[in-house]
Amino acid sequence: MRSNRKKREYIENFLFTIPAVILVCIVMYIPFVMSGYYSLTEWNGIAKEPLFIGLKNFREIFTGKVEFLSSLWFTVRYTLLFVIMSNVIALALAVALTKKFPLVNVYRSLFFIPYIMSMTIVGFIWKFIFTSGFKSLFSLTGWGFWNFSWLGDPKLAFISVTLVGVWQSLGFYIVLYIAGLQAVPQEVLEAATVDGASGVQSFFRVTLPLLGPSMTTCIFMSLTNGLKVFDIILALTKGGPGTSTYSATLQIYNDAFTKNMYGLGSAEAMLYFFAVLVITQVVLRVMSRKEVDL
Repeated sequence: MRSNRKKREYIENFLFTIPAVILVCIVMYIPFVMSGYYSLTEWNGIAKEPLFIGLKNFREIFTGKVEFLSSLWFTVRYTLLFVIMSNVIALALAVALTKKFPLVNVYRSLFFIPYIMSMTIVGFIWKFIFTSGFKSLFSLTGWGFWNFSWLGDPKLAFISVTLVGVWQSLGFYIVLYIAGLQAVPQEVLEAATVDGASGVQSFFRVTLPLLGPSMTTCIFMSLTNGLKVFDIILALTKGGPGTSTYSATLQIYNDAFTKNMYGLGSAEAMLYFFAVLVITQVVLRVMSRKEVDL
């Protein structure tokens, strides 16, 4: 009787799993394999049969005939600044928001609201702020700071895109850090105080090491979000001025769907996939080793 029940449960679990497996294969694995094939071809998306050209697309990428390598450099700079700013600011705000003061829950909600908004909408909102909003502030105050070409100068455009990305995602990391701070045992903090540790020493030598799991999660999430940045750049600058804010994902999209070079776009996507895979796994392993267990 038990063997029949276990067999029936196994069959039921298998049957319920099949639709999910099929859906994942259709959405993820089959397109991935097809991209691997198209990366070895020259295809405009219209011709019936793609032309097999071997590794020519990859040679063009590494010889600098296309702008993919420069977009990679932008993505690296953006990701580094995004990860550092997001985690440092989020941790500082999380520490402040764990204190007891009036309307603390309201402030937590206000910081989280931008995260639930669409990145495209956030991009258009800030595009209006950078163009019309700052111009109005300049006319009111006369401060030259507001009259900078925030989206027209390559250096300022990079800073603007990064600041908007940090502003939009900050609430998510604040919530994770607040959860980590609230999980730190009060007895450990009290013991540190009894031993004569100041507030700053207690934070850096006791609280911060115990935030290892939260920091690992936040750094990993911010790293992946930085590496896949696309929609906020598309809404803010469309990669301009020139190609100074072209991210790797935007470059892949532009080559594949705007210029109809599906083979080159697939080759760029494959290279970028493996680069992101290696980077994220290395960072995750390094951060996991530094976690402290109670």
